[in-house]
Amino acid sequence: MSLLFTPITLGGLTLSNRMSVAPMCQYSARDGVPQPWHSQHLGTMGLSGCGLVTLEATAVEPIGRITPGDLGLWDDTQEQVLTELLEDLRTYSDAAFGIQLSHAGRKASCNAPWVDRGRPLTPEEGAWETCGPSAIPFDEGWHTPSVLDQAGMARIRDGFVQSARRADRAGFELLELHGAHGYLLSEFLSALANTREDAYGGSLANRMRFPLEIAAAVREVWPRSKALGVRLNGSDWVEGGVVPEDAAAFSRELRELGFDFVHVSSGGLAAHAKIPGAQPGYQVPFAQAVRAAVPDIAVIAVGMITEPRQAEEIVSSGQADMIALARAVLDDPRWGWRAAEQLGAPSHIPVQYERAGKKTWAGYTYAHHELS
Repeated sequence: MSLLFTPITLGGLTLSNRMSVAPMCQYSARDGVPQPWHSQHLGTMGLSGCGLVTLEATAVEPIGRITPGDLGLWDDTQEQVLTELLEDLRTYSDAAFGIQLSHAGRKASCNAPWVDRGRPLTPEEGAWETCGPSAIPFDEGWHTPSVLDQAGMARIRDGFVQSARRADRAGFELLELHGAHGYLLSEFLSALANTREDAYGGSLANRMRFPLEIAAAVREVWPRSKALGVRLNGSDWVEGGVVPEDAAAFSRELRELGFDFVHVSSGGLAAHAKIPGAQPGYQVPFAQAVRAAVPDIAVIAVGMITEPRQAEEIVSSGQADMIALARAVLDDPRWGWRAAEQLGAPSHIPVQYERAGKKTWAGYTYAHHELS
């Protein structure tokens, strides 16, 4: 039996397999509200064969959006539409659905990636003031963030709490805090973006303080019957930034707070970071390092995981407990079906599509060139 296709329990949530669809921003919301694009996108991901689908980075306040097209969960309309969307998805998908709560910090107030490579908004385009741990812009030509004071930090912490309450009411089964890719929590964690001289800067313990305050506040309101985790960087890919040992230390503190999993990614903190070739599984060693150092928290690996046997090796060898797919499942929305075929696991093809399966359709072999 393929380990990739065995159930796994995260907190109070049991998933049918160890494959997940990673949060992927669609930049297609209006005033934070999902649109028809989200319905088709999430419906497709919900039929991918993965046991978990996590919605994209969802802002906890308007200025926490990366772009004007980001999802939000700070008002009643957003909550209601997400509730209805989940209800629709569950009429045909047996996947668990999670949501990632986020604040973009100094990387907010930008265009969508397909508009001039996501450059910062101009005042004429509706730019808003960004914030961060320190007054350090992400890159040349970017907005200089205002430095968060205690009142601003309290506002953002409360925003995460209120959005978590909304996510629970909407029916999400898993909640992930975005602490990676150079957004606000990641900025506090990294000495490259955090040069504060108060209790929230300097040592790693101090730099972890604000993210852990948010984590503790969310833990208080998120049900233990569901799953709670954090996406974090295993490396900033720049000297002086986050390294795997820092990720392990943060994960250990999260476990002490009662978090169920960490989702280990990398990069996005520094514009000048040089990632040495995005080879297959290039981020998996970071997940493996965290899992070795903190064996009592589940670890999700992500990053150029493209082949079913590669994914099987990652979990069966103990490098991670689960894998997350991003572009691979956009490229092949039936990735989980193909994985089941290749690894000899039971397929979860909907009955409406079974007649296109290997056992019933003569054209299957020609269409797939004899899957190996």
